[in-house]
Amino acid sequence: MKKYAYIGCLGFIAVITTEFGIIGILPQVAEYYKISIDKAGYLLSAFALVIAVTGPFMTLITSGIDRKKVMLAAIFMFLITGIVSSLSPPFWMMMVVRVLPAFLQPVYIATALSVAVAKADKKRKNELMSIVFNGVAIAMVTTVPLATWISGLYSWEYSFMIQAAVSLIALLCIYFLLPSMPVAEKKSYGSQMMILKQPSFVLSILTIFFMITAWFSTYSYFADYLNKAKGMNTAMVSYMLLLFGVIGILANWIAGKMLNKNITGTISFFLSGTILIPVLLYFSDGNLPATIVVIGIWGFLYSPSFLNASTYMISAAPNSLEFANSLATSFGNLGVTLGTTVGGWIIISNGVQYTPWIGLVFGILAFLTIILRSCLETRNKTVLCS
Repeated sequence: MKKYAYIGCLGFIAVITTEFGIIGILPQVAEYYKISIDKAGYLLSAFALVIAVTGPFMTLITSGIDRKKVMLAAIFMFLITGIVSSLSPPFWMMMVVRVLPAFLQPVYIATALSVAVAKADKKRKNELMSIVFNGVAIAMVTTVPLATWISGLYSWEYSFMIQAAVSLIALLCIYFLLPSMPVAEKKSYGSQMMILKQPSFVLSILTIFFMITAWFSTYSYFADYLNKAKGMNTAMVSYMLLLFGVIGILANWIAGKMLNKNITGTISFFLSGTILIPVLLYFSDGNLPATIVVIGIWGFLYSPSFLNASTYMISAAPNSLEFANSLATSFGNLGVTLGTTVGGWIIISNGVQYTPWIGLVFGILAFLTIILRSCLETRNKTVLCS
């Protein structure tokens, strides 16, 4: 049902606002706590690392619990994070409350997707999944740039107030609009983990890991990059995040349609941005109109990355949707961690202007694993037909 997909989308907006809302205010947080930008980046990379390490296990553990209760518990944790962070606690405490909801983030995403497609026919599943994943793009066009803009007007703490408000709205909507959804039949842990023995699934994991690493080596430091490499102030960065999000909504809708026709072709098309964007950013140099156009292209090619990742992973294990998606979320966030870490190291050692080139390297690695999976599947079909 579309209603369930839109509820899942709303919760996703809260999730993304909390996880990535920090990107636009990293320079201010670093200045407030008197730390370097790469250390401030731990607020993003630590969050992502917890998801990467615990995601699949948390999804397996909660797979027999009423789906409504799971979604409520997850969003409640995001609400707590926003409230505590807005009080500008000591840095160690902010790290702790940032990490807590990360344990349930992949559980929320996997559950929201399964709820959205539970009663849908096969032809509509990717379209309904794209509605849920539009929460990423909508957050990028509304709450994330708004939080950055407000923090520029007042202080960074207001950004977390907005995050808390969005989480509260999502919590109330799930509580009042989503019916109780007990799990009718719980799959055994062993049957779900069997997919890890499939070579095509392992290659899909590597593709997602390399793809997300490629994007986040620069995107994690979006504000810092535009500020230092392109000379934009905080207000201008918020406008760029807005542009990023507006185009991202369109990109997710288009990607949802494209995925219904050709999954491998779609992920390859959008992945091309990891190679194209570094080149375009380099040649746009200090030209503001050219840079704005490149950011628009960047937003279009980046925004469906999580939708593409989940769909590509699930296509390798269609009978284990929730577990496969939790692995997509986990390895995607492992990519966020590596991209943020390597990006921070490059900023400290060479300068922020070099971060896009990291994306090009990991983008090429992602293309190689896509080719390997395609060759493997073609060979298996040939064997079956002979």
